[in-house]
Amino acid sequence: MDDYILETKSLSKEFKGFVAVKDVNLRVRRGHIHALIGPNGAGKTTCFNLLTHFLVPTHGQIIYNGRDITGSNPAAIACLGMVRSFQISAVFPHLSVLENVRVALQRKRGHSFDFWGSGTVLDQLNGRARELIDAVGLAAFEGTVAVELPYGRKRALEIATTLALDPEMMLLDEPTAGMTHEDVERIAALIKRVAANRTVLMVEHNLSVVQNLSDTITVLARGEVLAEGDYASVSKDAQVMSAYLGTEHA
Repeated sequence: MDDYILETKSLSKEFKGFVAVKDVNLRVRRGHIHALIGPNGAGKTTCFNLLTHFLVPTHGQIIYNGRDITGSNPAAIACLGMVRSFQISAVFPHLSVLENVRVALQRKRGHSFDFWGSGTVLDQLNGRARELIDAVGLAAFEGTVAVELPYGRKRALEIATTLALDPEMMLLDEPTAGMTHEDVERIAALIKRVAANRTVLMVEHNLSVVQNLSDTITVLARGEVLAEGDYASVSKDAQVMSAYLGTEHA
């Protein structure tokens, strides 16, 4: 099996003459946590949108598990095992934690529109749903309506609904954005746990999280790859320090 689960070749995106992403060659090693960082406007989220085909590349290729997925739609890519967790918490606000995870499990089983199925059918999913809820530390919140969860717990629920789709690779968009220090530590520990048997690609602003979790870091600036490597090497790169890290650590 190829060491690299995801590769891009000269991935580019233009918006009416503005080049948001330019010739990005990304290689994500299987089983690793790979972080995509850079200053605001560097092209990180655009890159994520290209990988999951919420945006269509102007040119370039995306290879996932040895398969060219450049022309695939987002649902097809998710079915192949590459699932994105959204930056804005994407859960059903008026369903409980258990119900949210159960709905995600229904999607995995192909019961996408079985919202109002019999209680018996839905109850069959409860065992697995509770396993996932426990895995993300939400067992005490099983019956809580999502809208009433603290922000950090809501993000944990979002990760549980992503895990329900049984992804081989998870794409996490700013998983610790807007969190308290305590929540950041909890979510970082959760990411480390869920990455034990899968690949994670994440966009993250919190450099201590990046430092503690990432095997490999790719730094983007003005839509291009500026540097790549582990935290020790990237943080000493002169270009990176001037473009990004230096301002963060000032």
